[in-house]
Formats: sequence, structure tokens, C-alpha cells
Amino acid sequence: MNATAMKKYFKESGAFKAGHFILSSGLHSPDYIQCASALKNPEKAHELGGMLKKIWKGDKPDLILSPAMGGLIIGHETAKAFGVDFIFTERQNGKMVLRRGFKINRGVKIIIVEDVFTTGRSTMETYEIVKAYGANVLGALSIINRMGDKKFYFPYKSLLKVDLKAYSFGACPLCDKGLPLQKPGSRN
Repeated sequence: MNATAMKKYFKESGAFKAGHFILSSGLHSPDYIQCASALKNPEKAHELGGMLKKIWKGDKPDLILSPAMGGLIIGHETAKAFGVDFIFTERQNGKMVLRRGFKINRGVKIIIVEDVFTTGRSTMETYEIVKAYGANVLGALSIINRMGDKKFYFPYKSLLKVDLKAYSFGACPLCDKGLPLQKPGSRN
């Protein structure tokens, strides 16, 4: 699947949404990408995980780690493509943590896999967990990158870069127009 076919599939699956959204970051946007709508098809999710493996040019990881919720399906499929285990972080009392008996051994090589990079906050919180365990982040992968000019200080790749508008609260023209606000993200 090339970038054009991917955009077409995301539109057809209902993953690209228009309206007035508050993102997990707190920013407002007229556009939202609900990757879960695209990943509901197991064959396509498998294909996208394989595509993420193909764009990775670094060392093979020992483990794939994703922040919940958005990274769960694509992280699992990417781990399957690499032939390695998959675990995930999740929020507990507003803080990203490892739960469910998951552990990270010292020195393990990890790739963080996300559905969408927006501000990079979840990826960086997950990175901090890896470092606390004494493991190594090789880099990060995502289906969509909508971070604009922001960058991580470790290698990262995405299948599709999209330039979508985002506004801070108080500077949002959608709020000024009185458009109803939707909150589809996983972070409160």
C-alpha cells in the first residue's frame, strides 16, 4: 500500500474525520485521525504492521512497546512482523506506567510504536519508562505523523506525514464559531 492507497483506505474506513475536536494534547483541531477505524480490519492492520517493519532501517528490536490505547493494535501487529514480544504502557492516575505484570529487562532494545504522533507526549512518556528500566530505545514508529516541525531526539519514522491544523484553547477559530466540541482521544 503506497501513500495514495493508504489515504484512500483511511478515508473509506472513516479514519479521517472532520469537525471540531479536542486532541489528547489539549489542542483543538478541525481534523482528527481515528486509526482504530482503519485498524478494525485485521488484514489491513497486519499489512500496516508489516509496512512499519519495512521502513525501520536500524537494529532489530527485542521488544515492541506501545502506549495504550492508540498503539495497541498497531504495536501488536508490528511486533508480529518483527517476530518479537509486545507489551504496552497505560495511564494510571494520569501517569504512564507498566501494569499487568509487564517488565522490561535491562539492556533490552525497544522500538516504541504508536498509531499517530501528534505532540509526541505519549511517546516521550513511554521513552522515560524504558530509560527507568535501563533498557534502550532504538527509535519510534507510527502510522501517521502530524507533529509538524517537532522532532524526537531518537530515530523515528512514519508511514504517512499529514499537515493538519491545531489550535491552542483560546485561539481556536472553531470555538469562536461555536462549533460543538468532540473529544475522541483516550487521554482525559
